[in-house]
Amino acid sequence: MEINKTVCVVGLGYIGLPTAALLANRGFKVHGVDVDKHAVDTINEGKIHIVEPDLDTFVNSAVNSGMLTAHLEPAPADIFLVAVPTPFHHDQLNPITNSPVPNVDYVVKATQAIAPHVKPGNLVLLESTSPVGTTQMMADELEKAGVDLSQIHVAHSPERVLPGHIMRELIENDRVVGGINQASTDAAADFYRSFVQGEVLETTAKTAEMAKLTENAFRDVNIAFANELSMLSDDMDIDVYELISLANHHPRVNILQPGCGVGGHCISVDPWFIVNSANGKAKMVEQARRTNDYKSDWVIEKVKNAALQFENQHGKQPKVACMGLAFKPDIDDLRESPALRIAIALSKELNVVAVEPNVEKVQNLTLVSETEADQADILVYLVAHKQFKTHSPNEHALDFAGLFK
Repeated sequence: MEINKTVCVVGLGYIGLPTAALLANRGFKVHGVDVDKHAVDTINEGKIHIVEPDLDTFVNSAVNSGMLTAHLEPAPADIFLVAVPTPFHHDQLNPITNSPVPNVDYVVKATQAIAPHVKPGNLVLLESTSPVGTTQMMADELEKAGVDLSQIHVAHSPERVLPGHIMRELIENDRVVGGINQASTDAAADFYRSFVQGEVLETTAKTAEMAKLTENAFRDVNIAFANELSMLSDDMDIDVYELISLANHHPRVNILQPGCGVGGHCISVDPWFIVNSANGKAKMVEQARRTNDYKSDWVIEKVKNAALQFENQHGKQPKVACMGLAFKPDIDDLRESPALRIAIALSKELNVVAVEPNVEKVQNLTLVSETEADQADILVYLVAHKQFKTHSPNEHALDFAGLFK
């Protein structure tokens, strides 16, 4: 593909900004768009508003070269790339499965915003992880706005990167690309092959959408098995980490490590998209989701019981320090974080402070330094941040992150 092209990236968050910065450093002129003025202003200063290794270097270089600028509104471009959130409707439940209902409103709004700028020959890409059918819905929205679909290309290519390694994985990982027709698939595949070193795998839009949901549901199911083992082992007075280590010596067994739940905008969300569309048939996927959500409730009860035991022994309510709030180690992402949910729930009944080295403040929680947290009566390790690995936990510490095993 000819690199001398302009790209309008809508959504400058954890996926959109790294993608925009990478493209700008690869020779594309990038017009970034976000509704958050603070994010726009920060990026235009050559700085970043999220934590991701190496991203600051990419953004600074892209902005200083003039190849990346951030704005509040879209503009004409050769390629439009939508990377906006796809959360849940928090006030709705699927009546069949009593499960969360996907919210694609941000995708609709982004599509409506770019529609006046889309012209013949353009490529419109959806990277947001979405329910099956969302790419076609986006095409339908463009058509409603007067865009001739026969003159443009529309496709989906779900991101599949690991926070903490995004800049490398955007280049190295294989990509799945699916268009609303073969011409769209071909155009999208050509675009991604211009900067992706991994294999670009061509399919249909619906299959591409389902592929990403399947990848995350697979991981969710496997994590649920580990989390269920941890709860069963606790009942049986068995060290779950030793148990998993022994079981993993089998040549065809590879059990994951348990945690305090599952968070982030992918694994804790995407399986519900499958459940919502399956009319009660996605039984294993649904149960895994419920098991991983329940693990956080289980952790809350374990901490409350430990606090009660401390109070009975010492005649005072303990001070509890929750160690880590992000959804995984060494990032600042709090989206759907089980650790954050646990800390907030505990703070409603106990004297709680929290430590999160990667953020400056969190609503409804008191953040303290690691040194201050050491003075707490009970340290509850929820996230395996690298800063915590050198700690020497006291007798009342609770390790749900596997830091000290």
